[in-house]
Formats: sequence, C-alpha cells, structure tokens
Amino acid sequence: MRGPLQEPGEKEGQEEGAAAASGCPAGVREAKKGLDADSDSDQETEGARKPGELGKDTLYLRSCRAYSVVPASCFLRQGSAPELSLRHRGLGPQGARALAHALNSNPCIKRLDLRDNGLCGAGAEALAGALSRSCSICDVDLSENRLGAEGAQAICAALAVSPAVQRLQLAGNGLEEQAAQCLAELLLAHTGLKSLDLSYNQLNDQAGETLGPALAENTGLMELNVSWNHLRGLGAIAIARGLEANIFLRVLDISYNGCGDSGASAVGEALKTNNVLEELYMSNNRISAAGALSLGLGLRVNQTLRILAVSRNPMRSEGCSGVLKSVQANPQSVLELLDFSDIQVNREFDDLASSVKVILPGLCIKMAARRVEYKKELLAIFTPSE
Repeated sequence: MRGPLQEPGEKEGQEEGAAAASGCPAGVREAKKGLDADSDSDQETEGARKPGELGKDTLYLRSCRAYSVVPASCFLRQGSAPELSLRHRGLGPQGARALAHALNSNPCIKRLDLRDNGLCGAGAEALAGALSRSCSICDVDLSENRLGAEGAQAICAALAVSPAVQRLQLAGNGLEEQAAQCLAELLLAHTGLKSLDLSYNQLNDQAGETLGPALAENTGLMELNVSWNHLRGLGAIAIARGLEANIFLRVLDISYNGCGDSGASAVGEALKTNNVLEELYMSNNRISAAGALSLGLGLRVNQTLRILAVSRNPMRSEGCSGVLKSVQANPQSVLELLDFSDIQVNREFDDLASSVKVILPGLCIKMAARRVEYKKELLAIFTPSE
C-alpha cells in the first residue's frame, strides 16, 4: 500500500535531514552523487589506461570534489614522473586528504615534496595512511607544515611499518620534547631510514636526552640534522654519547644549538671511539677556546672524519690553533676541510696553518675572517708643518 502523498520539496528535506543525522554534509553528499554519476564514464576509459595508471587522475578529481578543494594542476600533469613537488600550494588538511587517496593509486612517485602547505596534524594523519601503504615513495619532505607532536606521531607510526621511506624531512614543524619520543621510537623501529632532518624546531635538552639513546641503538641512519634547535649542554651531551656508540652515522649537523664547551667536550670524547662519522658541523655553538681544546683531543686519534665546521664560535686564535695542532699530531687524520669562518685569527695561526698544509697538502683550511694585526709602529696622524 502506498504511503501518503508528499508535498514538493518534502523529499529533499527528508534527505537533507537524513544526511545531517548521518554526519555527512550536504555539499559532500552532492559531490559524492556527482562522483558516482561519473563512474560509468570512468569505466569506459579504463580499457585505454595502462596498468597502475588506472583512474589516478579521475580518483584525484573525485576526491577533490568530495573534500571541496581545488585540484593541483601539477598533480594532473604528473604522469609517470618519479617526483611530485607541491611546495607552497596551501593544500591544508583537506587538500592532504584528497591527495592521500590519489597517492595510493600512483606507484610511480618516489619523491614527495609537500613543504610549506599548512598540513597541520590533521593533514599529516591523512597522509600517514598513504605512506604506510606505499611501496614506492622513498623520499618525503614535510617541512614547514606546523605538524606539531600530533602530526609527528602520525608520520612516525606510519613509517615504522613502511620500510620504503629512506629520507624524511621534518624541518620547521614546531617539534618539541613531546615529539621526541615518537622520533626516538622511529629510530629504533625503522632501520631502513637513511636521512632524517629535524632542523629549525624547538627540540630542547629533554628531547636530546630522549633522542640520544635511540641514536646509540639505531642501525641504519646515515645522516642526521638537528641544527637550529635548543640542544644546550645536557641535550648535546646526550646526542654526543649516542654518536659515540653509533656505528652507521656518516653526517651529523648540530650547528646553531648553543652546545657550549660541555657539548664540545662530549663530542671530542665520541670522536675518540667513533670510527664511521665523516662530516661534523658544529658552527655557532658558543664553543670557547677551552671547548675547542677538548674537541681537539678526539681529533688526535680519529681516522674517519673528513669535514669539520666550527665557524662562528668564540674560540679565537687559541682555540683554532688547538684544533689545528691536534690534526697535525695525528698522522692518520683524513681531514679534508676545516672551517674556521668568522673567527678572528692572528698571524701565528696563519704560520701554523701554512706548516700544517705542508704535512697535509689535501687539507683545506677555511678562514674567511678579518685577521687581528699588531703593528709595532703607528702611522703619524698629524704632521706639524714646518
């Protein structure tokens, strides 16, 4: 038996009420209807697509409609290119959700660059699912996206179960000590990760004390960048102790942290034991002459370090000379570059550098700074007229 007649528009009102009750916004519901209507035409063109390329563009467009975002034209032009760069596109969390669905259907992408898109934690969570299922993406740049601890946790959890990603950039995301725990867990779980960039964050001493032991146990990371953070004495010491036990790391950048003399001394101790590190960057860390001398103790025995940058530290000529004498005293040193830029040095240091270059002709000593000259006689400023 048929029910009572409905007034015009009554059916639409009931549908809207049902949609509201189900938590589905009307705009999204209409978009989904349009997507379903397009499915027949999509299926007609499937036969002309190559395997793996099936519906990539179509799926992305449908996702953009569903999430009410403007499609990124460069993604539609992606084709089979191995790199997808969507820097500075303002994707936001909704754009990340739309993109995540399409990434699952594109096995060609190996490098994903989403720097500066305002993804926040919600966008990171959306991408985490795609990264955990991807077998092709090996290089991910999520820098400057305000991910915070929530976003970092989502990304780290995804990569812990995805062995494909080898390079991860999380610079400038406001990461603090809360994010350090999930980062430490990632270092312990993901042995396939080769490069990790955590620069320009707010990782403090507590974060350093969390990351240090994980670095000691890590078995795979070859490059770590924690420059421009807040690793002072205790945090720097923890990182140095992790370096001392690590047997894989090749490049460590702890510049612009304010490690101080205690941090420099701990790094010097690490260099005595570590026999794999090749590049060490410690510029602008408040290292005085005393700290430089402690750092030099490690250089007296180290046999693997090729590059050491200690520029913009208040170590003066005394500290620079101490480092250089340590290198001079090590016949098995393989140093190729010593960077003392922006440190005032005197004539005695110049003479020492010249003598060291005779012993180590392959060593480049960078000293782009104004030298302090002492003259015995001052030029006459005023000459009385006769």
